[in-house]
Amino acid sequence: MSRSLLAAFCCAAAVFLLTAATAKGEDMKAWDKVFEKSDKVEIRKVTFKNRYGIMLSGDLYIPKEKKADRLPALAVSGPFGAVKEQASGLYAQTMAERGFIALAFDPSYTGESGGEPRSVASPDINTEDFSAAVDFLSVQPDVDPEKIGIIGICGFGGMGLNAAAMDTRIKATVTSTMYDMSRVNANGYFDAMGENERYELRQKLNAQRTEDFKNGTYAKASGLPEKLTGNEPEFVKDYYAYYKTPRGFHERSINSNGAWNMTSALSFINMPILTYSSEIKSAVLMIHGEKAHSRYFSEDAFKKLKGENKELLIVEGANHTDLYDRQDKIPFDKIEEFFTKNLK
Repeated sequence: MSRSLLAAFCCAAAVFLLTAATAKGEDMKAWDKVFEKSDKVEIRKVTFKNRYGIMLSGDLYIPKEKKADRLPALAVSGPFGAVKEQASGLYAQTMAERGFIALAFDPSYTGESGGEPRSVASPDINTEDFSAAVDFLSVQPDVDPEKIGIIGICGFGGMGLNAAAMDTRIKATVTSTMYDMSRVNANGYFDAMGENERYELRQKLNAQRTEDFKNGTYAKASGLPEKLTGNEPEFVKDYYAYYKTPRGFHERSINSNGAWNMTSALSFINMPILTYSSEIKSAVLMIHGEKAHSRYFSEDAFKKLKGENKELLIVEGANHTDLYDRQDKIPFDKIEEFFTKNLK
């Protein structure tokens, strides 16, 4: 597998105005998700700015039957290279069915969110995107601002942990099938790259920066193949089965219909996102599949966490992408129990 592919898989009325947050009262007229619509929730299109001024787009899932005037809320994002119409929307809708207000959002530079150039990822800005989502949820009249949690899927599991280490308003965090995007870009899969290989990668990517500047365009990293040869690693076949088939394909998804800018990998190499994860005091539940190629990311990240309110759950028989959409594999009962316990 090429190094460039590693990068491919791998945010009161006065406050409202300051954050440039908007929420449309009408339900969405057209269903553009890869999962079935629930009749138990109301869905609103919303926009809000992060602190870099990038306008983010989200779908706000609200229970039709509310148990209280102000409910606990969740911000949900990921997988890396996906859009809110895919796995994060499924997680958000399911949690709304269970009594939470849930915001699935597109990260900066992707999907319906703003930011130029397109198809760029950033350890800083994408962590900020979670905090911007918390900004938005905190001022909603039907949200209890003291009861906000986050769910990060795949690469946004790592971003979610980083946000939890920084943002003390986040009272509980769930990561599902987590990737540490800093680690995989700097070290390759299973830490196969050493210092010399990393230097060569920096040379290649910085040379590409010069070419991009000359050309006024951004070269793309390798994405998923349009067809499988059968010789790909099993996890690439798993990604293909989700992103490239009717199961999970979405036209705005980078992994379904495009590729990341090649130079996106640069900032991840030198900026480890989990440096201060050991200082997270709020509750964390990390979920991973038993058979996932990425399992080691969650197991190693979990070892750094401290306190009695941290838990690692390994789902028997599940691979990495099973936890994107397989509702017989995703432990939603456990996730509901975790947030109910820790958002009170």
